[in-house]
Amino acid sequence: MSPTKKRQSKPKHKSLLLSRTRPAVAVLPANIVASSGITKPVRNSTITSITSKASRTLIRSLHTLQKRRAQAEKKGDTKAIAEIDAEIAKQGGLEKYQLASLNGQSSSRGGDSSGVLMEWLGASVKGSGKKFRVLEVGALSVDNVISKNKRMDVTRIDLNSVHPAIETQDFMERPLPKNDSERFHIISLSLVLNFVPSIEGRGAMLERLSSFLLPPTPIPTSEEQTTEDELSLGNGVFLVLPAPCVENSRYMDKERMQSIMEDLGYKLEKEKTSNKLVYYYWRWIGTEHFKGRPRRTWKKEEIRSGAKRNNFAVVLA
Repeated sequence: MSPTKKRQSKPKHKSLLLSRTRPAVAVLPANIVASSGITKPVRNSTITSITSKASRTLIRSLHTLQKRRAQAEKKGDTKAIAEIDAEIAKQGGLEKYQLASLNGQSSSRGGDSSGVLMEWLGASVKGSGKKFRVLEVGALSVDNVISKNKRMDVTRIDLNSVHPAIETQDFMERPLPKNDSERFHIISLSLVLNFVPSIEGRGAMLERLSSFLLPPTPIPTSEEQTTEDELSLGNGVFLVLPAPCVENSRYMDKERMQSIMEDLGYKLEKEKTSNKLVYYYWRWIGTEHFKGRPRRTWKKEEIRSGAKRNNFAVVLA
């Protein structure tokens, strides 16, 4: 299934409300947040733990409600939207939602994906030297592995901040950088993309990433070594998804994801698959690296059949 060729065009960025990016948490629009009755972010110090099973059950339920709400919004069904908002509030609203997210982030439950990133970066971020700027989208913690490395200068954003050091911000509404001092070496997108409500919105998010990355660094040959001022993997995007998004989707697999990212100017440097997650590091090399071929249009096309498949997809218009 070949994608349709299209001339390279400047992406149009639309606002997408993104929140709670740790294990399988739904994205709640702002009016759902308001309906929960919670007006202040939930602080780590005030949260009591809930069981892993309870967290998963709540997360699945909120995810289902979120998808139903997106469908209702598309149809303009205000009655259904109100009913879904009430059901979300009945389940505990934002407070329970954030609690489930924070429990998933707990390192004791294997929720800190930044450990994989730091392992991949290896010696290039050890010792003293230049600091590397990181934008962590959907941040829930200021105590994860990447935050403890003195060479990582982490900017944390989330739609509903749970900590004073995490800025309340929608990535899709973040002002575009004026110069390189406002750009980053790495953007961490861990369990964020899969909870953007629309397939078009996911494509828009992937397109927008490169605007916030520093220019590409040369790809070293096998004989060359990176300097202490360069990341071993180059400037790029750390992307984490639930494994079923690429391993059991009707509309997505690893090859398709790789082709989409290549069209956007990235090269796959590292990958890892666990029982539940897939981890990727995409080096930003620029679209011109791919011999000037036109940016393609990627539609929602079935590449696997079967009743038990999920519907994860990414569309690039």
